[in-house]
Order: sequence, then structure tokens, then C-alpha cells
Amino acid sequence: MSATGLDTMGIRADPDLEIAVRAGLTGVERVLRDAIRSEFAFVTEASRHLTDAGGKRFRPMVVLLAAHFADPAAPEVIQAAAAIELTHLSTLYHDDVMDEAPLRRGAASANARWTNTVAILVGDYLFARASEITADLGPEATRILAQTIATLCEGQIRETVGPMPDDDPVEHYLRVVTGKTASLIAASGRLGAMMSGADPVTADILATFGERIGVCFQLSDDIIDVSSATADSGKTPGTDLRAGVLTLPVLYTLRGRDKGADRLRELVAGGFTADPAVEEALEILRGHAGMDEARAELRSWAASARGCLAPLPESSARTALESLTDFVIARTG
Repeated sequence: MSATGLDTMGIRADPDLEIAVRAGLTGVERVLRDAIRSEFAFVTEASRHLTDAGGKRFRPMVVLLAAHFADPAAPEVIQAAAAIELTHLSTLYHDDVMDEAPLRRGAASANARWTNTVAILVGDYLFARASEITADLGPEATRILAQTIATLCEGQIRETVGPMPDDDPVEHYLRVVTGKTASLIAASGRLGAMMSGADPVTADILATFGERIGVCFQLSDDIIDVSSATADSGKTPGTDLRAGVLTLPVLYTLRGRDKGADRLRELVAGGFTADPAVEEALEILRGHAGMDEARAELRSWAASARGCLAPLPESSARTALESLTDFVIARTG
């Protein structure tokens, strides 16, 4: 697995907090290994395919940081963090099927290595294992995870169906992002607080922060997908365009009444089946005011995320969370 820790996410933290979070993540890995083990060796192998492939474990880190507003040593915290990560991993198996993705984290995706059916069933298996863990944490934790999974599915369905005729495309997109991406990070903040014994107000604040920073990360990914060269981002620019996903920079540009916007509308209508069309669209987007609008939207969400932490007592954990709002802007260049 790739290196994990607060520094990998651009989170500023004092040494004691960094040590505590790294120890917590080690515990999460142990629970993950136990949770995916099956008497059927093939199920264990397929479940380990993404678990062992790496990732920053961002969502478990949010759980662990949220727990530092009460008792971070409570054993339920590690269990909750593992349940959150299992839920996230399960969505990746399903996403790869829907996107027909050949790769995930630099390796063959489960659907490419085996079949779509296997990938879907393994995703379901991980959902079940996550639910089993939260069942041991009590009915409230189980309810929160179940509601979050429903919200994740609704967000994905909204994206798949697309906006209704009367929907504003930008509002629709932000609603999709809040559902399919930010809701699980919101649950991370809430469960971390709850399992550590924090009061309900603190749990609400950390859930709100999780949702807002989750939207920030998706919006920054949208911007990076347009603005960055492959060498800088490690990803091929225009991936969303190729997949037919109209992200925030695209939606803002399409609102324009200039030649660039007109040409982009033509390209979107024609689809992006060839690289030259993608390259032309990226050139238009990079020089258009729509990118400035997208960056302004990101800054607004980041400021909102930072602001909601204000009622919490000053601490190293709060400082670490605040630093995320700076990082999410800085990563877009």
C-alpha cells in the first residue's frame, strides 16, 4: 500500500497528532484485512484487489481527526474508520463497472481482471462487511451508514440520468457531487465524533465540514482535469470529457455567449471520441472565464468549510482540518 499519513494530504499537523493518526491507520488496515477475509479464497483475493492497491485513506483520516475532539483512543473509532473505507472501496468496484474502466490505481480494475459480474458482487460484499461492522457499533451508526449509502446511490443515479429539463445544470452538478462524493466524507466526520464520545453539536459541525471539504476536493479535481499537464497531475487531462461528464469548468463555459463557448457547445454535441476534439476543448476551457468562475466556486466552498470549524475549540486537530481548506486550493495551482 502507498504511504499514508497527514502529510500525504497536505495536512499540517504537530508530531504527536501525526503519530496518533498513523497508529490509527495501522489499526484500520488490520480491521480491513480481517473484514474482507472469506472462507472462499477467490472472494478474499478479489476483495484484496483494491484494498492492497493503495490510496491515501483520506476518509479514515477524517474519522480519526474528528475523534480528536473527544476520546480518540475509543476502540469504536478504528471500527468506524474501517467501515467507512470499506464503503468507499465498494463504490470504486461499482464505479469501474459503470465507467468501463480498465485501470484503477495503476493496476487492472476488477472488472477488467475478472468480469463486471464479479466486480459488482465484490462491491456488494464490501458493503455488507461495512454494515456488519457498524452493526456492532450500535443502531445509530448503522442508520448513518445506511442513509449515506442511499445518498451515494442517489447521487450516482442523478449523474446517470442527467438534469431534468427545468434543472439548472450547475445546481444539478453540485447536487450530484454532494451526493456521490461528499456524503461519505460527511459521514466520516460524524462517525468519528460520535464514536469518540463528542457531543451532538460537535458531530454536526464535523459532518458539515466533511460535506463541504468533500465538494471542494471534487471541484478541485474538475479544475485539475482541465488545467494540468499529464506530467504534473499523473492523470490524462480531459478524462471527464472523454467519459461524457460535464464538470463545473465546462458548465460555466457553456453558459457563455462568445465564440469559445459556441465552439465548445459544438464539440460537446459531437462527443469526444477522438483526441483532437478533446485537445481543442481543453484549449478553449483553459483560456475561458468559465475556469475563473470554477476557481471562485472552489474558493467559496473552501472558505465555507473553514468557517464552519470556528465554533470548535482551538486544537491541533482543528488546525489540521483547517489546513485542508488551504491544500485543496493550492493543489489546483
